[in-house]
Parts: sequence; structure tokens; C-alpha cells
Amino acid sequence: MKILYHHRTQSKDGQAVHIEELIHALREEGCEVIVVEPRAHRDAEFGGTSRSIDALKRILPKALYEALELIYSAVAYRKLLAAVRKHRPDALYERSNLFLLAGAWLRRRTGIPFLLEVNAPLCEERRRHGGLVLQRIARWTEHHAWRSADAVLPVSHALANIVAAAGVPGERLHVVPNGINSERFRELPAREAAKASLGLSGKLVLGFAGFVRSWHGLDSVVELLTGPRGVGRHLLVVGDGPARRDIERRAMELGVAERVTVTGIVDRDRIPGMLAAFDIALQPAATSYASPLKLFEYMACACAIVAPAQPNVCELLNDGDNALLFPPGDLPAMASAVDRLARDAALRERLAAAARATLGERRLTWRENARRVMAIAAQLRALREHPTEERGAQRAKRAAMRT
Repeated sequence: MKILYHHRTQSKDGQAVHIEELIHALREEGCEVIVVEPRAHRDAEFGGTSRSIDALKRILPKALYEALELIYSAVAYRKLLAAVRKHRPDALYERSNLFLLAGAWLRRRTGIPFLLEVNAPLCEERRRHGGLVLQRIARWTEHHAWRSADAVLPVSHALANIVAAAGVPGERLHVVPNGINSERFRELPAREAAKASLGLSGKLVLGFAGFVRSWHGLDSVVELLTGPRGVGRHLLVVGDGPARRDIERRAMELGVAERVTVTGIVDRDRIPGMLAAFDIALQPAATSYASPLKLFEYMACACAIVAPAQPNVCELLNDGDNALLFPPGDLPAMASAVDRLARDAALRERLAAAARATLGERRLTWRENARRVMAIAAQLRALREHPTEERGAQRAKRAAMRT
């Protein structure tokens, strides 16, 4: 199978992990992948962004920058059309982005089967967090792209409900959560060895991995290091972000700065070894629709996880089974869960082992995701080439399932 993969992502962060791991997995499964992407993405270092794009965001009015995003669709469309004519791919796989219509246009022009990966309702997300001026145009382009795709691949059932509400038929929705690359997590150091390599021998390590934002609430986690219960605890943040200063300032205010380590940006190859040092892995908050990549990494590293009990998280974790969950936003309940795990090493070990086992039981890997993508693409290709026979086969399959 030959797949044309397109994205407009500029940065090298968690988004880049998803992009690179899925492309790698598709190729490992024998698929030929032709990638069309911005040069800025290829040139950026991991954890960084395009300097030119950052500069444009600073100097241009928001409306003008958003108009340029829309105009970029024409640039991407021409690149995709040239790639189709040269490589004759079986399907187009696009990572959705705001104001991005290139895939929808290519589908209309060529009839190529169009798979659209959706990671967030970006119009609403940017309106709430980053500011959005051309809101009506943004919402229309997002919904138009969703409705134009032959298959839409949201990363959670919660997100699938949002996409369905925009008018995408249920039979076009295929929930494909994030995953892990098993090879990256196959040979992990023992927990005490991982701690020793970081100078944390003998500590009870509370850990967080990823890009740190204020809504994660990690500054409140610093309070768990204070008083009698904080003795022997250490907060290890593997990553960086705008909330780093808040965490470090709060640690200084509470007199526990020596119990907090923020690593800054870490090369991807070093991350599994650092996460292996976590006794308790924290997800203090999460958006309601995401498939948090860090949870999969925590599970792969056999960490005891504390996370909010909200629908998208509960798609992966069950309270008392493979994690301890708390009501979203209830920081005292989160603290109680951490205290409980801190006192009970046997519980930590049981939950950690169950979390790691869940990945295998539910086949939550990039290789499995690649197989699903290829199967969906093959079905769409068959429908395009033999529409009558394929629709009849699908009706028969649905009838058999009903009986």
C-alpha cells in the first residue's frame, strides 16, 4: 500500500511524536509513505518551533496571520496534487489543522480516499486559549474538512462525539487513540537504578512528563512536598514549558526548592530512562477530549498513575485497577491519592504492573494503529474501485453483526 501523509505542524513536540511514530510504524508494516510537510517542521529541533513562524505570530495582527494559514491551504494543495500525479498513492492521510482545506480539496479533485486524523477541536481550543479572530471562518473550515473526509480518526470517544455533532456520520468515525513504540520501552533500567542516575537515590519520586502549562496545576503539586508527609519526596518534571517558573517560584516560597527538579527539554531517547524513575506518575489535569501521550508513556514505564476520572482518561484507566483516579479539579482528592500510594509500596507495584499490561491487552501501540489505518485505507480503496460489491459486503457484515 502507498499512503500520502500530509500535515502542517511546525513544532517538534508531542505532535511530532505522533507524526513520526505513525509514519515509522506504517513503514514497518510494509507501507510506502510519501510525506508532504512544511520545511519548518523538518528543520526544527525536538522541543522547538520554527523561528520564522514565531516571528510572524509576534508581528502580524491575528486576523492577518489566520488569513495566511488559510492561504497556505492552496500551497499545500498544489504540493499534494503534484505528489498524487507522481506517486499514485492509494490514500491520503492528513493530520487536521485549523484553516487547513488541502485534503478536502484534493479529495474533491481526484477522488482519492481521504483519512483525516483529528486530535482536538482546534477552533474551540484556540478561541479559549490562544485567541481567534476569524472565528466563523475557522469553524466552517474545520467542520468542512471533517465532513469531507471518507474516514475521520479522532483520538478519543469524547472527541468522536464532538466530531459527530458537527455532522459526520457515525460509520465514518474510527477512534484511534495514541500509542507507544514498544521498542523504545523494551529495555528500561530498574527504578532504583534510574533514580541513582538522576541523583535521586532513596527518594519517593513524584513525576510528570511533557510540556508544562499552568492548567496542569503542577504548582499545587509542590505543596505535597511540604510538612511531615513531604519528607523523602521529590518532584521530577521531565520537560519544560511556560509554567516552569510558577513551579520553581512556588517551591522557593514553600522552602522546598531542593526537592524539585525540572529537566528542561530532553532528547526523546532519554525520556524512557527518566520516566522509569517515577514511583508515582502524575496527570493533575487533562483536556476533556485528548488522548494524553504521557499516560501511554507512564503505562509503558510501569508507573503507578494518578489522574482525573474524566471520560477520555477512563477510556484508558480504571480506578483501583490500573491507576488511582480522582474527581477532575479536586486537588485534595488528588493529594489523598498520592498519599495513599506513598504509604503503600505493594499498591504502587500492583497498579504499575496492571497499567503496563493494559497496553498489551488493548494493543495500544503505534504498530497496531498503523495496521488499523492501512485496513481503513484498503477498505476505502476497495469501495472506490468496486463500489457496488463493497457496499453489498458492508451491508452483509452489518446484518451479520445484528444477528
